[in-house]
Amino acid sequence: MLLAINPDNPQARLAQQIVAKLKSGSVICYPTDTGYGIGCDIFDAKAVKRVIQIKNRPANKPFSFVCSDLTHISAYAHVSNAAYRLLKKCLPGPYTFVLPGSKLVPKLMLTRQKTVGIRVPDNAICRMLIEELGNPLVNTSLPPDAGGSDPSLVYDAIGHLVDVVIDGGLVYAEPSSVVDMTGDVPEIIREGKGDISLFL
Repeated sequence: MLLAINPDNPQARLAQQIVAKLKSGSVICYPTDTGYGIGCDIFDAKAVKRVIQIKNRPANKPFSFVCSDLTHISAYAHVSNAAYRLLKKCLPGPYTFVLPGSKLVPKLMLTRQKTVGIRVPDNAICRMLIEELGNPLVNTSLPPDAGGSDPSLVYDAIGHLVDVVIDGGLVYAEPSSVVDMTGDVPEIIREGKGDISLFL
């Protein structure tokens, strides 16, 4: 199913339609501020396993996930005061923050060090879905041959593997900057779309 949603003013009824599917175990392809991603409800272990299969990824390599805002993050990760101030400056935006996971996070989503990778994308469709669902969404990039920035090409490439591809317009794919916030000093793991000068 390919479903067009307005990227600037997402229609709530369409978001609710997709959330109903997510609640029944669907895997979706949705827009973020760093391109289209594949995801599902982080609490649906069956759906997470499907995403692992689609990505052909080792089960012991956890995915990052997306939250709707900073308050939402603090339910799923331990955020120090210093980290909170930095996150507040950057979010929503094209960053993935590595933080110590909270007890709420399913084991499947935690690294061996009990850390999580969390994003709050600057994308209205993505954030509306998370707000409607009430839980974070798994967030992983598309397979390399999956059509990239154009949702209709994405649908042609992987529409048979997922339940819904959201057409939120063209979104140029560029990876997020990854910043490890588990220590006293932020550590840049990957320089991507987000400006890293704030952390240096």
